[in-house]
Amino acid sequence: MSTQKPTVGTGTIRKQVQLPISVAFRIALLNIRVRFLRSLITAAGIMLGIAFFVAVRSASLYAPPFDPNDPVAVETATRQTWLVVMSLLMSTVGISNSMLMAVTERYKEIGTMKCLGALDSFVVKLFFLESGLLGVVASFIGFIVGWLLVFLINLVRQGAVVFSAASFGDLLVVLGQAMAIGVVLTVIATILPAVRAAKMPPAAALRVEV
Repeated sequence: MSTQKPTVGTGTIRKQVQLPISVAFRIALLNIRVRFLRSLITAAGIMLGIAFFVAVRSASLYAPPFDPNDPVAVETATRQTWLVVMSLLMSTVGISNSMLMAVTERYKEIGTMKCLGALDSFVVKLFFLESGLLGVVASFIGFIVGWLLVFLINLVRQGAVVFSAASFGDLLVVLGQAMAIGVVLTVIATILPAVRAAKMPPAAALRVEV
């Protein structure tokens, strides 16, 4: 149930409404469906970064054990780590840019919610839920794409032995890492857009032509 608390403005008293998280969740799902194309572009950025991360991690499961005394193996591992970090960084920047554009497109929507009494924390929560949902879905798809690509390549190279090269537990660990990294990076990339949306003056937002 919603609760209300009065806030004192300049000569006026305005009630702000603290909506339950279930309402924010439903609004987040609706926004994703309405802006499906933009959501797809945002999800694609993190999906590609996670797919590359999973491909590198999965390749190590099917490759010979890492030898720290082999300079070639060390150089290869370092290069792969650097490429993974850069790809995830670029994905984060792309998500942040996409969410900032989403704020611009939704000036009137955010202004209306705030004029109706929505707290700044609710607006922030809404953006975090949207990005979190996109991060979960995109990370899972990225895991499937990255692992499947490596699995098929090694299946062609090694044959049936690839089925026993990596255990189910190893794949669960990679999946957990991919989901955690994807969601965390997506949420981090949303901090600036969410704060910008929360600090938006309601009256000014309603006057913007978009």
